Amino acid sequence: MEQKTDTPAVKKILFVVTSHDTKGSTGEKTGYYLGEVSHPWEVLTEAGYEVDFVSPKGGNPPVDGFDLKDSVNKKFWEDTVYHRKISNSLKPADVHPGDYAAIYFAGGHGAMWDLPGDTAIAKLAASIYEQNGIVAAVCHGPAGLVNIQLSNGSYLVSGKKVNGFSNEEEEIVKLTKVVPFLLEDKLKERGGIYEKSAPWQIHVTTDGRLITGQNPQSAKSVGEAIVEALKK
Repeated sequence: MEQKTDTPAVKKILFVVTSHDTKGSTGEKTGYYLGEVSHPWEVLTEAGYEVDFVSPKGGNPPVDGFDLKDSVNKKFWEDTVYHRKISNSLKPADVHPGDYAAIYFAGGHGAMWDLPGDTAIAKLAASIYEQNGIVAAVCHGPAGLVNIQLSNGSYLVSGKKVNGFSNEEEEIVKLTKVVPFLLEDKLKERGGIYEKSAPWQIHVTTDGRLITGQNPQSAKSVGEAIVEALKK
C-alpha cells in the first residue's frame, strides 16, 4: 500500500482580489486590476503552479482595467478553468492556509477600501508567511498588507523593505483626496522601509519572503520574483 502524505501534489498560490467596486463617493467604478491578475498568473501557471482566488465577499469580484487588447489579459479571460475560478472566488473561511506556498494581493483601487480591514484574509496571509510561505502584492495590493500582524504582534511590513503605489502616482491619477489613505504613507507608518522609482517604472522589492511591486507595470516582474523565491 502506498503511504498517503499530507503534502498536496499540486503547488498552489492564493491570489487575493478586492470585492469593492466604487472609488469612494465619486460613483466611478473600480475593482481588481485585470493585468495585475493575468500577468503574474501566466508566469506562475507556466512555472507549474495552480492558482486559487479569494476575495472578502467571495463570488464574482468586480474587474477594472478591462483591456482585452492586452494578449495576456485575453488569454486569462478566455481560459475557461480560470475564468470560472475567478468568477467564483472563495470566501476567506473556505481557505486552508496550509494548501498554499504563497499568497499574492492584486491591486486595483478597490483594494484600498476592503482589504486593509479584512482580518480573515490578514490571518490567512500571516499563517502562510509563518509556515515559510511567501507574501506578495503589487500596486494597491499592499493595502492588504498594512494590518497583517504576526503571532508576536509585530506588523508584517515592519522593518522590511517594501513598496507599492506611490503618493506621486496617486496624484497623477487624481485620487489623492478620494482614497481612504495614501498607501506610501501607511506602509511607512507601519514601519515599512518604503522605496520607489519614478511613476510607472517597473520596481519590485524583495525582502526575504516579502515581495512587493509598485504599479501595474510591475505585475509580471512580481510573478517572476515569486517563482524565484519559491525555488529557494
